[in-house]
Amino acid sequence: MNNKMVVVALIIGCLFIFIGSVLLVPDTLTNTEQNNFLRQLNSTNNQDFDKATQIKPFSFPLDHGPHNTYQTEWWYLTGNLQNKNGQQFGYQLTFFRVALSPERTTRSSAWASNQIYMGHLALSDIKNNKHYASERFSRAALGLSGATASPFRVWLEDWVISGNKKSPFPMTLNAKTTEFSIQLKLDNIKPLVLQGNQGLSQKSTAKGNASYYYTYSRIKSQGTVTTADETHSVSGLSWMDREWSTSALAADQIGWDWFALHLSNGYDLMYYQLRKKNGEIDPASSGVLIAPDGKTKKLSHADIHLSIKHHWLSKKTAIRYPIGWQLEIPKEKIRLTIMAKQANQEMNVSIRYWEGAVQVNGKYNGQLVDGAGYLELAGYQK
Repeated sequence: MNNKMVVVALIIGCLFIFIGSVLLVPDTLTNTEQNNFLRQLNSTNNQDFDKATQIKPFSFPLDHGPHNTYQTEWWYLTGNLQNKNGQQFGYQLTFFRVALSPERTTRSSAWASNQIYMGHLALSDIKNNKHYASERFSRAALGLSGATASPFRVWLEDWVISGNKKSPFPMTLNAKTTEFSIQLKLDNIKPLVLQGNQGLSQKSTAKGNASYYYTYSRIKSQGTVTTADETHSVSGLSWMDREWSTSALAADQIGWDWFALHLSNGYDLMYYQLRKKNGEIDPASSGVLIAPDGKTKKLSHADIHLSIKHHWLSKKTAIRYPIGWQLEIPKEKIRLTIMAKQANQEMNVSIRYWEGAVQVNGKYNGQLVDGAGYLELAGYQK
């Protein structure tokens, strides 16, 4: 979900662009090119791209790689980690692929490409109440960025996730900036989950306003995180979302709230609610409950009761985010309190949104449960 903001979809089927020209400036994108990239988000000029309009069979490992004829795609990793002393960290690494045109470029320059990659990397140091965030752009040329299915690899300069020929797992994650770095080994615990209707995730009633969407919900994670102060050996759980589409938020939608939660009883829960401009929740909102053995139960908007319990006001952007929630699923006898592990986990990059680690407490079928997860809040800026 994540995904992932100016009414734009960074995680759940809604980051879209049409620039229509091939970029030829060496190295990463110039400021002007980045501005053009961002101005064209949520573009409706996409009629020549492939669209998610019907259920289709997934083909692996091919579908772990890029789908360049669709306008937008992402590989989304989030997780909660801790060191041997219990010090907690949250992390996010996301690669976005955006197509400038439906066809491959025919220009002879080695810099020419019709695919652009954007990366977001973040680390939350809960004990020290610090949130680090970084952003990169690059064209998919001369090895600067790209993705392959077999062997699995997605990269943007030296930010890399990689696996093997048949599967992303076991996966390695390596990403660093001048302020912090993350190195992890990731091993999947549960089977892949097709979201929505057999992998077709509808975002409104409009045909084609949908994505192809699958999830690895529970991933064993271990490695190191490094800040200016110290390198920590860490372990924990991660979540991976994969989506590709040619679609945007509907005209009456303004944003979304996305929850990805690991519960202590072995269950995982994903739910996203799409918010309308009039304050209502779109009936296309949906989710899934994943049992310890990987079996799934689809969740509709009618199954979920969500209420906001706490807000946080960003001093940098003056955006007010709901970072404390109560989530109920009466038919499953689930009642959870979800609270940000630290308030400031705002992604103050080109597109502003809040994405961060959360703590979970509550009851499942009368039994106490706790847990952790990630929350994404998009579309709250004025």
